[in-house]
Amino acid sequence: MRKAVISVKGLRESFKDKEVLKGVDFDVQQGEIFALLGSNGAGKTTTVNIISTLLKQDGGEASICGYDVQRDPDQVRQRISLTGQFAALDGMLTGRENLILIAKLRGVSNPAQVADNLLARFSLTEAADRRADDYSGGMKRRLDIAMSLIGTPPVIFLDEPTTGLDPEARIEVWNTIKELASGGTTILLTTQYLEEAEQLADRIAILHGGKIITTGTLTELKEMFPPAKVEYIEKQPTLEEIFLAIIGKKEEIVNEK
Repeated sequence: MRKAVISVKGLRESFKDKEVLKGVDFDVQQGEIFALLGSNGAGKTTTVNIISTLLKQDGGEASICGYDVQRDPDQVRQRISLTGQFAALDGMLTGRENLILIAKLRGVSNPAQVADNLLARFSLTEAADRRADDYSGGMKRRLDIAMSLIGTPPVIFLDEPTTGLDPEARIEVWNTIKELASGGTTILLTTQYLEEAEQLADRIAILHGGKIITTGTLTELKEMFPPAKVEYIEKQPTLEEIFLAIIGKKEEIVNEK
């Protein structure tokens, strides 16, 4: 059995008397793509901010690779990388210069070689000497993720990584995420795109009302849905139908048919 590298138990957080997280629990195993799925405002980014040491929780605990996020934040930060909802690039610098800058900041030996290797890995070599401002959305996202890999962190947080991307760019990012996981990187992915979770995740947790209301593989979640109705053909439920049914909006599905 793979080792759990992310452990979250009873996480609670409030903002201005509004309880955003009401006891969130989940584990992520080594080399797994784990999708935290929820609507806007469900608390996905808050959860990521806490477990990446950017925000202190009101209650509960979380650990990364065995290190508590509150007691050992420096140890946690050495083992993680966070890619937020918008690419954190210096648009005035070229793709290569962005990578070299981060490599130097992280104290990596031979920054230029590290940059060249990542440019090749993410199919950005031809664009290496162009300003990042001139990159397409998909290229910016790939460069952003490449920057997050400098120092080979074992855990990567991707907070809604395809927000604002067109379908082609989104597929580019999906392929990158799959490649990272196949190399053993543990990935926690937050998304509101049901298809994204369906395409990428080994396991999916649905965050709703400040709590994780269910966790499982896509197959396990499908088993929670009522048996398929046989008309002319058997119609299997989509992840969207499962999601809406689980959070109590089953009637909306029926009315839309």
